[in-house]
Amino acid sequence: MIRSKDDYKYYLEADRIALSRKGKKPKHFDYDHIWTFERLLRKVEYYQNCKKSIIWKPYILFLKRKYYSLSTKLGFTIPLNVFGPGLSIAHRGTIVINTATRVGANCRLHACVNIGTKAGYENIAPIIGNNVYIGPGAKIFGQIEIANGIAIGANAVVNKSFLV
Repeated sequence: MIRSKDDYKYYLEADRIALSRKGKKPKHFDYDHIWTFERLLRKVEYYQNCKKSIIWKPYILFLKRKYYSLSTKLGFTIPLNVFGPGLSIAHRGTIVINTATRVGANCRLHACVNIGTKAGYENIAPIIGNNVYIGPGAKIFGQIEIANGIAIGANAVVNKSFLV
């Protein structure tokens, strides 16, 4: 979770490296939706977590509206403060993540991934470690833990913990 300006900068740099982007910002003429989305995700997290003053409320609301608009355009339902640094979204497409999910550093996501809760509960969701690859169409749900360095293949359904 981003708790300071230094954390914010660290997360942005880790995400940039994970996405293999050369510049710190997306180019205007070569619109990079994924990199723009991830930068906006981190910015909203920073302002929501660190700027509690009432002065920032209108700007935070503006950022959230922009964030949810871009999320809808790309097909993402990714809540704030779920992913650690180094998030890499492979391409546009439906991605649905529950707010109670916690994912470590350097996670790579593909399209049609769904990470959800245990049936009948709102806040019992997976805890996923660092350096995890989640293939296209993977479904991960329930009160489970995924260890560091695990690769979840395409169209896999994961409802049991994988601990090393």
